[in-house]
Amino acid sequence: MKAWAPARLVALALLCAGAGLAHADDADANSAGSLRAKYGALKDRLSHNPFQRPLTLDSSETSGRVTGDIHALINYPFATVGAALNSPGNWCDILILHLNTKYCRASNAGGEPVLNVSIGRKYDQPLDEAHRVAFAYRVAAQTPNYLQVRLNADEGPLSTRNYRIVLEAVALKEGQTFIHLSYSYAYGLVGRLAMQAYLGTTGRNKVGFTVAGTGSDGQPLHIGGMRGVVERNTMRYYLAIEAYLGALSELPQAQLEKRLHDWFAAVERYPRQLHEMEQGAYLDMKRREYRRQQAELRGVRAG
Repeated sequence: MKAWAPARLVALALLCAGAGLAHADDADANSAGSLRAKYGALKDRLSHNPFQRPLTLDSSETSGRVTGDIHALINYPFATVGAALNSPGNWCDILILHLNTKYCRASNAGGEPVLNVSIGRKYDQPLDEAHRVAFAYRVAAQTPNYLQVRLNADEGPLSTRNYRIVLEAVALKEGQTFIHLSYSYAYGLVGRLAMQAYLGTTGRNKVGFTVAGTGSDGQPLHIGGMRGVVERNTMRYYLAIEAYLGALSELPQAQLEKRLHDWFAAVERYPRQLHEMEQGAYLDMKRREYRRQQAELRGVRAG
């Protein structure tokens, strides 16, 4: 197993190790009524935004923590959304769409569901060179009209911690579903230095979606830095959820290909922020990773 440089390891962990979402400071913040109220408050932004879809994206950075939040209206009934997003195995099919997710397997640890995720580079990579993160999976709330799912990893590499993924979904009268995806992680000094090294080299020209001002040429200036990082990855994970839901109408044997094609097409709608590789390279890489994942799953079951 090759040793990764600390900066590369932490940067990848911060970039992709899918952490966290929603703010759960009190029970009311996670209720169906509160989420419906949020939908009402965001109606204007959902109708008028640069994303060409009913979606809002916000981010924040505090000392030692960064967060991204997406709220979106999706054209699937809550029954479909709730059934799809309350299964650990389905979340692995969602997470593997991301460029940097090399592997995901749902298992049980002490009777509780866990997602064993391997995070690596955006190109082909042996699993023993990827970094593994175990996310505790929990359905925090589930009613006929509301769902909240949490993925938590308390520790990551080199001073990263408190990885959180939270997904909320609520039924609307129109047969649609309103969802909230929030992504956050905490980091220490080593993590900050590693990310600063990334942002000063490979990531120096990368930006997020929030417009921070206007350039001398009249063009919008998008936010960069760590908020740019979290915005890009929050969007990638949201688009993975959409791609997963969109493929459910296909026959089981056709769903993977539809998910892969739809996720890549959705990402390419925002090339300034999200373009990383060409479609053929992405499809080839993900097909190999999926085959590798399935082969290991068969081995685990056989054992």
